[in-house]
Order: sequence, then C-alpha cells, then structure tokens
Amino acid sequence: MRPLPLLEHRRAELETCVYCPKLCRAACPVSNAEPRESLTPWGKMSTVFLQARGGAPQDAEHSATAWACTGCHGCRERCDHRNEVAPTLLEARGAWFQRGLAPAAARSVVARHGEHQRALAAAIQALDPSPAPAATPLLLGCGYALHLAPEARDALVVARALVGPVRLVDRCCGLPLLLAGDIEGFQREVGALRALGPAPLVLDPGCALALRKAGLTPRLLIEEAAENLENFHTIGGAPEARYHDPCQLGRGLGVYEAPRALLGRVLGRPAGEFEGRRQGAACSGAGGLLPLTMPEVSGEIARARLREHDEVGGGEVVTACASSLRAFRKQGAQASDLITWLARALPG
Repeated sequence: MRPLPLLEHRRAELETCVYCPKLCRAACPVSNAEPRESLTPWGKMSTVFLQARGGAPQDAEHSATAWACTGCHGCRERCDHRNEVAPTLLEARGAWFQRGLAPAAARSVVARHGEHQRALAAAIQALDPSPAPAATPLLLGCGYALHLAPEARDALVVARALVGPVRLVDRCCGLPLLLAGDIEGFQREVGALRALGPAPLVLDPGCALALRKAGLTPRLLIEEAAENLENFHTIGGAPEARYHDPCQLGRGLGVYEAPRALLGRVLGRPAGEFEGRRQGAACSGAGGLLPLTMPEVSGEIARARLREHDEVGGGEVVTACASSLRAFRKQGAQASDLITWLARALPG
C-alpha cells in the first residue's frame, strides 16, 4: 500500500472485496441505477485496492469511484463477512482529496463551507432567536435547518415537550466535509462542537452517526421520544402512511424499533411497510454527497424506491431523515418526516 499509506489499515477490507465473487452487487443502489461493473461494491473497492498498490492510475477518473457511494451499508448486510465498504471508500476520499483528485462537486462543498456555516447560523437565529443559555443543546442537522424549516420548528416543539428548555446548536457537525474528503476539516468541526459543552440531542441520524464515530455521544431525539411514548396521542383519521428506513438511522445506528413504535402510536395502528425494510431497506439515493456528485443517479435511486412504494399500495411516505425527505419530495412524492407527526400528536 506504499502509494496510499493512509489505507494500509484497510488492507483486509480491500482484499476481502477484491477476491470476492460479488454476491453483494444487487445491494448497491448506485450500480443498480447506473449498471457499470466499476460501480458495484466490488468494482469500487477493486479500483481503490489497485490504486493503493500502484496497479491503477492515480487520476481524477479512477478516484471518482470512491464518491459513487451513498454510504447506505447495504452491501455490508449482503456480505457473509460484513465487510465495511462504505467506511473504506470514505477514507479513500480523504486520500484523494489530499492529492487534489476529489470531484469538482466535492471540492465545491469544502470551498463553500464558510458560506454554508454563515447561512446555517442565520437559519438557526431565525428558528430560535432567544435561546436559553442553560438549556439542552439540540443539533438539528443542516438539512433540516437550511431546507426544512417547518420540520425544524416541529423538532423544537417535540424536544421542549420532552426535555424542557433547549437551545439550537448553530454549527455544522462537519458531515459535508467528511463526505467530501476533507477529514481535517471534519475533525475541526467536531472539535468546535466538543468545546461547546455536553454532547447534544440530535435530530438528523447522519449527524448523529458521524459524531458517534468521532468519539462523541449524542442522543437521538427519536430515541428520546420513543422512551416517552405516553407523551403522544393517536391522531384520528390519520392517512395511510408507509415508513422508509433511512440508511444512517437503520443500518448505520441500528435504530429500527423506535420510529415504528412512535409512528404506530400516532397512527393507532402499525405503519405500512415496504417489501425492502429494516436491514434490507432500499436507499433513497440521498446520502454520501451523491445528489451533488452523481445527481441523475441519485434521482433514479429515489424513483426506484418510490416505484416500490406505489407497487405496495402508495399513500404517504414517512421517514426520519432530512436528506431522504428532500429526495422523495423532489420526485413529487407525498412525503413527511416522523418529527412532524410527533409534533401533531402532542397534547394541546
């Protein structure tokens, strides 16, 4: 691994994929939407393996395959060895970013991070203009704060009902930088969050997963709600709703029961299910910066999930992830966030 020493500790993961008969290929949403051998989990890991050993060019074309991943962990669930493809590709992104070989869209995310941070702080100020200084910190996630203001306000309502006064954290967790390949930038953002005090309550599962991997111990707002089911009542006449497992919440954090218990409480009946659910749930195509690096492929992945939704009866898609919610709505789907249902189900 001399050409890429940063990946030496991932040798086992790379070799496991390279010498595999590709049994997980059908689990990858990217290669399903864009059927190229180089985009299967085997193809992506083989490319990185060859580059790390000096057997493939270290150029932008070959390096781009590391970004052809939503980080959904679907291939891991199909793998007899539970091989960690997504974390390995994430570290490969870091190596290529250092060498100036990241895709233009990823480089743009890093270049514009200061602007992104300022926009986030302004959005948080608008959502919570008079925060209580001694309150529980609540990290919404940039997707909610910047693009889903109604859902962000619902999260404030739910959090205050459950834990009392809260104050919104006005910093990015650094996840966009991590996904772009700027590992040092991500670590700086984590350090800034750590300096603010206790680990926050977190709404977005992608943020929570990134922070936990960085050594922080944030608690999910959804988990807090599930431990207080009695706080929520059943909404009469609720429409048909089908729950979509977000990849970072489900396969990432292992949280499957809490959202189902909450949605079932609000509906007064079990929520509808996709054929592909829990560990076998299909991806929405919204993760891993894919909407920026491969927008057409990202859109096709979302459409495939929505076709599955229609085939099993349609209705409203309910999720618990800002990125998935935005991806489904972009395709014209009737979609909502679990946090909105919880806000509606509070007494009064």
